[in-house]
Amino acid sequence: MSDPALPLPPERERLLLLTLAGIQLAHIVDFMVMMPLGPILMRELGVGTHEFGLLVSAYTFTAAASGVLVASFIDRFERKRLLLAMLALFALATLSCALAPDFASLLFARGAAGAFGGVLGAMVQTMVGDLVPFERRGRASGTIMAAFSLSTIAGVPLSLWLANHFGWRFPFLLVGVLAAVFLALAWRLLPRLRGHLVAAGERAHPLAAMAAVLRDANHLRALGFLALVVFASFMVIPYITIVLVGNVGVAQADIPLVYLCGGVASLLSARWIGRRADRHGKVRVYRVVAAGSILPLLLITHLTAVPLGAVLVVTTLFFILVPGRMVPAMAIVTSAAQPALRGTFLAINAAVLQLASGIAAVVGGLIIATDAAGTITRYDWSGYLATGVTLLAIAAVGRVKMR
Repeated sequence: MSDPALPLPPERERLLLLTLAGIQLAHIVDFMVMMPLGPILMRELGVGTHEFGLLVSAYTFTAAASGVLVASFIDRFERKRLLLAMLALFALATLSCALAPDFASLLFARGAAGAFGGVLGAMVQTMVGDLVPFERRGRASGTIMAAFSLSTIAGVPLSLWLANHFGWRFPFLLVGVLAAVFLALAWRLLPRLRGHLVAAGERAHPLAAMAAVLRDANHLRALGFLALVVFASFMVIPYITIVLVGNVGVAQADIPLVYLCGGVASLLSARWIGRRADRHGKVRVYRVVAAGSILPLLLITHLTAVPLGAVLVVTTLFFILVPGRMVPAMAIVTSAAQPALRGTFLAINAAVLQLASGIAAVVGGLIIATDAAGTITRYDWSGYLATGVTLLAIAAVGRVKMR
């Protein structure tokens, strides 16, 4: 399929967004499943919380490095072809995770998966920016972010069920199959996008586009803003399952229920938040959702032994508001880019996002500790730090100008 005439008919736009959301689903499940697998991996591989933090951050650090590399040439290639190549390599890397014989091999395989999977998010957002007009971009961002919700409703619970019954390798086999399915759909349905190549051809040196992005002060403000949003989240998110099982007393068999309830709620709320962002202003809605997210951040980092029902209330509220603030945030950041530099900007943005989440996961792993009784300590410190960073992001968003 060739370059589409813009704006797209509503039904065509919806179909393309669903395809892109499916690609997003595959790599989000791959990234997210590591966190609820924490207790199983720590037991099976004989590692502690710090080593587990490295397994989580290995994906993000290599994703950041590959994002910088891809940013040097992303606007010099046709969008669809590059997306398909990255998706195919991601599928192979994820399958290698399932075959890893030990901790070191799994750490290497997670790094390879991050190198290709982390770029997919930037490429999906780039295509959204190319295909969807500004006035509908908040709703489109909500559709793409719904992939996160679907991963928690179906992908993560199914992966945990497979891990509990057949071993920790099977979730990665599931992701590999998902990636292959969406690779076929993307090859068939996505259009070729070449309009950006004219502007890219005017920049002879491959680093010229990166330099142009980094010279724009508004780009830098947008990158800093999203780094704060992500850092505040990943101080807390990777260790939720470990704390729920070790401190709160939630059974490992009940963890899929946590993700199922949170995923259903966030699936319903993500598109609602996106529509509100388009109607009432993206910055305004971001600030409201981000301010509301402070409550579940503090609650989940202070949980003690409580009934499962109370746990589900807190975790579901967390899933609605903490990932929910990414809906208007991504719409803001996507709209901050110069159109001719959007691909390069969003590749750099993905690198910054992954680097921020990786550093946050490592910092969170260094803050928390396990005492002699096996209880996780100092998780509340992570909550306080995440709250402070959230307040900084609320202040910083007002300096980002949308084009």
